Amino acid sequence: MKVGIDLIHFATSDFYLGLDLFALEKNQDLNKYLVGIGQEKMSIAPPDEDIVTLSAKAAEPILNQIERHKISAVLFATESGVDQSKSAGAFVHSLLNLSNRCRVIELKHACYAGAAALQMAVNMVKVNPKEEVLVIAADIARYDLNTSGEATQGCGAVAMLVRQAPRILEVEPGSGYYTEDVMDFWRPNYRETALVDGKYSTKVYLSSLKQAWLHFTEETGKKMSDIHQFCYHIPFTKMAEKAHKQLIKITQTQQTEADTLEQIKASQIYNRIVGNSYSASLFVGFCSLLDHAHNLANHRVGFFSYGSGCVAEFFTGIIQPGYQSYLMTDSHQAQIEQRQPLSYNQYLAFYHQTEPNQDNIEFATHHTGPFRLSAIKDHKRIYIKTQD
Repeated sequence: MKVGIDLIHFATSDFYLGLDLFALEKNQDLNKYLVGIGQEKMSIAPPDEDIVTLSAKAAEPILNQIERHKISAVLFATESGVDQSKSAGAFVHSLLNLSNRCRVIELKHACYAGAAALQMAVNMVKVNPKEEVLVIAADIARYDLNTSGEATQGCGAVAMLVRQAPRILEVEPGSGYYTEDVMDFWRPNYRETALVDGKYSTKVYLSSLKQAWLHFTEETGKKMSDIHQFCYHIPFTKMAEKAHKQLIKITQTQQTEADTLEQIKASQIYNRIVGNSYSASLFVGFCSLLDHAHNLANHRVGFFSYGSGCVAEFFTGIIQPGYQSYLMTDSHQAQIEQRQPLSYNQYLAFYHQTEPNQDNIEFATHHTGPFRLSAIKDHKRIYIKTQD
């Protein structure tokens, strides 16, 4: 029985900060960002947009194509949780008017949780083929001002419908995984932004890729030559190039530089202009591959997910014949093209209002999306649907 991604759609915010403006404000060479890390823009969420509204915006177009009452579970992956106890997925479940006969849970392990949710969903369907699982990966990447991570900020949510006989991607059995207790990126409960050791994190990422790949080959018997395209977790766009070149070296694959870059180029396009979206990043990359590469039917895609701290996994999937008919490319590209540029002062204003600590606050309307965070009343988050 084939199980995997039947539909997939991503959402991002209505605003962006250009790194040309960012570099000017910081008195930095623009090529530090365009060339050094491969970034052009950062999607910036306004105060009335969070992971809940982004996720509902990502999922709604999928649910409009199916019988939404058949969704049996919502697996919500994030490291930008809005509550220490209540799953952000519960808010999304309500906004999307899903059946009460549904399970909802939030998963967390840095940027790896989206891949974990997908694998969990696949196995749920294999156990019970009647299951139709909504997987959501959503995050808003935020770093302290004037730190090396600030230029990699971004936000996004990816929704995936997982069920049998998928029309886009069959997730293949067998994967390689690796865990190690390291402190390369972490955020204590008392902090709003993460602490990062960037160079160390890159080193651990590449080491974890090697270990996950070795385990993958032991478990599946597959070789580098069996895989056509690759999607990596992308904290910044150049990281995918570092990772893929590392994998070429590990496997002693003989191919040109152009061929190496061609295997990842299509998957990098959206990240370059959206920025990091943590647990959603790998799947934003997959959307980018689907939307920009051609004739992928029956191609095998390799996926590498890395979550700091750390957990890593390498797995593969097969693109299904006729997949093009089920893509939502127009929606993805319209969202990106219709974003509004922010001035640097507007960016700072949004940055400082992102997580208010007041128990009562009304949010001004900034974005035009179908869902918004309207208020916090008595410490309760109030979400509204603004469009029918």
